[in-house]
Amino acid sequence: MEPPVRLASTGTIIHGVSVGEVLGVSTLAGARLIAGERGLGRIVQRLNVMEVPDILAWVKPHELLLTTGYPLRNTPQSLGRLVADLDERGLAALGIKLGRYVDELPAEMAEQAERLGFPLILLPNDVGFDDILNQVLTDILNRQAAVLVRAEEAHRALVQVVLAGGGLDEVTAEVAALLDVAVAAVDGRGRVLAAAGPREHVAALRESAAHDGLPASAGQGQPGQPGQPGQPGAGPRGRVMASVPVTAGGHHHGRIVAYSPAGAIRDSDVGILERAATVAALAVTRQEAVHAVESKYRADFLRDVLTGRAGTAERVAARARAFGWDLERPVTVLVAELDPDSDERTAQDRLVTCWTAALRRHDPGGAVAGFSHEVVAVVGAEVDASRLARDAAAGFADVPPATFSTGTSRPSPGVATLPEAYTQALKAARVGRQLHGPGAVAHFDQLGVYRLLSLVSDTDELHAFVKETLGPLSSDTDAENADLRRTLQVLLETNLNVAETARRLHFHYNTLRYRIGKLERLLGNFTDDPHLRLNLTLALHVLRMRGI
Repeated sequence: MEPPVRLASTGTIIHGVSVGEVLGVSTLAGARLIAGERGLGRIVQRLNVMEVPDILAWVKPHELLLTTGYPLRNTPQSLGRLVADLDERGLAALGIKLGRYVDELPAEMAEQAERLGFPLILLPNDVGFDDILNQVLTDILNRQAAVLVRAEEAHRALVQVVLAGGGLDEVTAEVAALLDVAVAAVDGRGRVLAAAGPREHVAALRESAAHDGLPASAGQGQPGQPGQPGQPGAGPRGRVMASVPVTAGGHHHGRIVAYSPAGAIRDSDVGILERAATVAALAVTRQEAVHAVESKYRADFLRDVLTGRAGTAERVAARARAFGWDLERPVTVLVAELDPDSDERTAQDRLVTCWTAALRRHDPGGAVAGFSHEVVAVVGAEVDASRLARDAAAGFADVPPATFSTGTSRPSPGVATLPEAYTQALKAARVGRQLHGPGAVAHFDQLGVYRLLSLVSDTDELHAFVKETLGPLSSDTDAENADLRRTLQVLLETNLNVAETARRLHFHYNTLRYRIGKLERLLGNFTDDPHLRLNLTLALHVLRMRGI
């Protein structure tokens, strides 16, 4: 199926009749179009009669200007510039009578009108201007009245949708019935949220969105031509698509799009689409408010479960089933924590969204909720936690420079052990970030000695151990301390291999021997005392875990 032509509405609707329709009234039955056929779609909103030579100061956009040429009878050369000047001011067309004051039009005038797509009309001599004015103005007023009546009917119908608590499905269905076209509501990424209308036309809309999305705006065009702001545009084979933005509270929530393969969308229809966009904005904000309340309720319940305050296992399981969560099986807890350099104000909501979407794909029965500083997921023990974290990170990649670190617990056999699993996952996330940097994915069982150190709840005792073991090297008050601590760490990592340590640190062998002597004066004879080396190694590990 070939996707439809896509054009968007970005301006004010212009109500009136087209130049082509004006030529169809009875008083202009004998009129002849001299040039500018491309501009027959220009809209006429008012009429004016040229009575003075300086007419440009008095004309307005979308006017049909009528003249006998009398003001220019003594300066016929002015006719050559008149078309370009009128087109520049947005007039719809020029109707002129020949024979009384002007015998013929300059060839330059017709050429300019044809080039600019500006309709140049030869008026019949036997019809008075007052007859043309009366009939065309009556048609314009009737057209505007009909548009207002239709808009009011659409307004009442859409208000009923709001009062009845309808959502996007009901809005698109109502608009599709009013306009007799296919209508879709799409989000900011071009995904179709709701659609209504003839099945094959809706399919064309969906296909267009799936292939390359729906546009947020269209290019400018000549008045009455496809792409002009505020008007639907016609493309090849008469296909037409008009779209208006859905905005609320200064936020863009997507678009309402109408599609017709037969060119049945009129400019007045875009006004109804704009009313529908307002109703859609109300539906979206209402749904967001409901979702926010539900999300808070879910988060509060999951927090109670993970802190052991949710009640008995039977009560927890029953309430979890109401949310669609399966907590009556072996599960694993994952904690995703924004890294320190991330902007929580913009990234936290997105983090919840990405994890929710990823969990839905990997484990529909899993639980997920956003807390103040992290997102917590409880998934089946059989789920590949690393793959789930990578999937969520892929969806989060469009929020630079924010990143998050993920920690995974041991499998939990039941609700009673979930608080312990949550603590494990939280520690794994924080230790993993300290060891591997932002964006790390760490499993509690893979933390090695850091797992044991993280289980020490008395952090003051850990800090005291570091200070007692490393002495002056436990702080960075002196720039040399960090340098000596780095030397000590590499020595311990190489099992006191002086040559390898010197190579890694790019030191001369004698320089390193001097540093070893200085370290032993500060810390003790660690080169001969394996117990001291163990204590020093543990103290350095605790320092690396600083901040958790």
